[in-house]
Amino acid sequence: MSALFSPLTLRSVTLPNRIVVSPMCQYSAERGEATAWHMIHLGSLALSGAGMLCIEATSVEPDGRITPGDLGLWDDTTEAALKPVLAAIRKHSSIRVAMQLSHAGRKASSHVPWEGGQLIPVSQGGWLPHAPSALPHKAGEEPPLALDTPALNRIREAFAASARRAARLGIDALEVHAAHGYLLHQFLSPIANQRSDDYGGSLENRMRFPLEIFDIVRAAFPADKPVGVRVSATDWVDGGWTLEDTIAFAQELKKRGCDWIDVSSGGVSPLQKIPLEPGYQIPFARAVKQATGLTTIGVGLITDPLHAEQLIEEGDADLIALARALLYNPRWPWHAAAQLGATVEAPPQYWRSQPREQKALFGDISFGQR
Repeated sequence: MSALFSPLTLRSVTLPNRIVVSPMCQYSAERGEATAWHMIHLGSLALSGAGMLCIEATSVEPDGRITPGDLGLWDDTTEAALKPVLAAIRKHSSIRVAMQLSHAGRKASSHVPWEGGQLIPVSQGGWLPHAPSALPHKAGEEPPLALDTPALNRIREAFAASARRAARLGIDALEVHAAHGYLLHQFLSPIANQRSDDYGGSLENRMRFPLEIFDIVRAAFPADKPVGVRVSATDWVDGGWTLEDTIAFAQELKKRGCDWIDVSSGGVSPLQKIPLEPGYQIPFARAVKQATGLTTIGVGLITDPLHAEQLIEEGDADLIALARALLYNPRWPWHAAAQLGATVEAPPQYWRSQPREQKALFGDISFGQR
C-alpha cells in the first residue's frame, strides 16, 4: 500500500490520504465576502482527490486583512457568503474541509501581489495596521500601531468569534496561522516584537499571545474536530526566530491539545535569504516531529509523487501540503495515485476519464451506457 495514500485520523476526522491542499490566498473577496471565484477555485480543488482542502488565510477582522481582497469571517455577511461555496463542495465531494484563521498584523493594508504587493498608505485608501510593536515590515513604511490591552482583547474575541462561525459552517478542522510574518508570527519573532511587557522579551513572553489565541480557538471549536497551527520554523535572518524556538513553541502547543504543526518558514523580514530547492522545509518538519511526536505537515516545492511518497514512508512528515503544484495541475493526486498504484476518489461524471492502463485508479467502479 502507498504510504501517501494511507488514511490518517485526527480526532473524529479521518483523511483518506496524506495529501493536503495548502491554504492559498486568492485576493478575490469583496469586503471579505467569498465570490464566484471562490466557488470555481475551491470547487475545482475539492475534486482533486486530496484528503483535505484548507481554505485560504481567512481574516478574523477587517483590519487583519493582508489586502482589500482577502477572505474574511467576521460577521453574518461574510459567513453567509461562504455557505453556498461549502454547500456545493459538500454536494459533490467528500473531501475534508479545513480553514486557516489569520490576522496580518503589520503586513496588512497591502496591494494584491499582481499590483506590486506593497503597503497601501492611508492617504491612498489603505488603513493603519496593528502589530506587537510600532516597527514597520519594510524600511520607509509608515509604522503600525502597537497593540494595547483593549486591542489585544479585541483580537482575542475576533479569533473566538471566527472559530464559532467556522463551526456553524460545518468546517471540519481549523488551522491557526502563526507563520509567514503575520500577526502571531510577529509576536513570536524578536525581529518584530520589541515589547517590554508580558508579551515581549523572553521566549516565554513572546509565545504567550499566540498560545492564548490557540487556546481561544480550541475552546471555541467543537472538541471532536482538530485544530492545528502553521508555523515558520525559521526567519532565515540572524537574530530572528529559530528552529529551536519552533520546537519549544510546538511542545507548548502539544500540551494544549494541538493536532498538527504545519511547518513552513520565513516571511517576517524582507532581509530573509532562503535557499530554495524541492523539499527545502522538510528538515524542519522532521525535526519538529522527532522532538515532539506531533503530527506534522511538510510543505515546500514538493511536486514529484515519488518524493512525496518517500517523505511519508520515511517518517519525515505525516502529511504533504501542495500549493502551486495543485494550481498548475489540479488533478495531481490522481496522477500520483496512478503512479503509486493507489486509488483516489473522483466524481462519477469523470469516471470515463481514466486511461485504459489505469482502470483501477478510481477503485471498483462501472460506467454503463445504452
